Amino acid sequence: MLRIAWLALVWLLAAAPFGAGAQSRQAAEAEFRQWLETRVWPDASRQGVSRATFEAATGGVVLDWSLPDLVPPGATPSPPQVNWQAEFSSPISYFAEDRIKPLESIGRGLIRQWASTLAQIEARYGVPKEIVVAIWGRESAFGRAAIPKPAIRTLATKAFMATRKDMFYPELIAALKIVQDGHIAVSDMKSSVAGALGQPQFLPSKYLAYAVDFDGDGRRDIWRSVPDTLASIANYLRQHGWQPGVHWGVEAIVPDAVPCALEGPDKRYPVSEWQRVGTTRIDGSPLPGAAGEPRHLLMPAGRFGPAFIVSGNFYVLKTYNESDLYALFIGHLADRLVADSRIHGRWATSAGLKRGDVRAMQERMIAMGYDVGAADGLVGFRTRTAIGLWQQRNGRAQTCWPDESLVKTLR
Repeated sequence: MLRIAWLALVWLLAAAPFGAGAQSRQAAEAEFRQWLETRVWPDASRQGVSRATFEAATGGVVLDWSLPDLVPPGATPSPPQVNWQAEFSSPISYFAEDRIKPLESIGRGLIRQWASTLAQIEARYGVPKEIVVAIWGRESAFGRAAIPKPAIRTLATKAFMATRKDMFYPELIAALKIVQDGHIAVSDMKSSVAGALGQPQFLPSKYLAYAVDFDGDGRRDIWRSVPDTLASIANYLRQHGWQPGVHWGVEAIVPDAVPCALEGPDKRYPVSEWQRVGTTRIDGSPLPGAAGEPRHLLMPAGRFGPAFIVSGNFYVLKTYNESDLYALFIGHLADRLVADSRIHGRWATSAGLKRGDVRAMQERMIAMGYDVGAADGLVGFRTRTAIGLWQQRNGRAQTCWPDESLVKTLR
């Protein structure tokens, strides 16, 4: 009797509305099956997907209700849930030793293990082995992280009823094309909860554009083949503009007289100009690179953290993940895979601020005509440079980073 009662409760929950105005799950599943047949199948067919492949990939697929950011049919999308009361923190936690050290230790061993393959990849694509291995480690812990989701089910659910379903729909079609091409069986095609595939965590469209068969078995297998995984990462970077022989960047001593508002990809100056104003490597030696080569300033915590002089390759790393901290993490980890390298500059800890405080400051700066990127409570390079410009125009010392006094002034 208890089991019958439990099953009845499960059925009622499954049939109950999912949020205000939403259909029952049962009705949503029926609409999902119809959507697969009347919309997805015609589009997939036009892209060269056979009926046999389509049925093998989607037959029996049901919605994955455990995924985040779902808006079932008939439901009103909820605004993004952001904890604006969360503590605003320094980037220091991103570079904690307990995050980097294990990747460094394992990565060094893998560089030795795959030395021949990595040498061939570097010769073909011009991307250093340590950069490739650093991304491999950051994305999937060198293939050891669980990639648990069936990709087709995940992408179909996201394309049908995610908050950004229009973004996921072409990725679903691309995933069906991957199956059609025979590179991976549907049962082996695993993804993250966001539909990113395999060890490099490529979305399906990126897989079609950049994944390569480096082990010569006729398949581009970024799930199980280490050579295919590593070569695909290198090919991605090269196709996005990686310049062979140019290091991503170095930690630097930047004199106080150099405005921190000079940071960013849209501001570049030759190595000779950085040297002329007294900028050096952290050990005081000259900056690397020819005198006329362009370089950029990077200050991820403004004057409250270390400074770096970076090349265009740093911004190529950002195409993999649009985050200064991600790209810096990859560059720093890559350096540590081949040498005893540390970040020497001190990261000051942020105190007394909430993310909502920073957003309010950003909104005020937007109203004043400053380009902060977005009022999201996060401090990217546009917000940092906007703060520096405001400080300069108001006779304050340039820090390019919010503190409690600044936020109060600009609220």
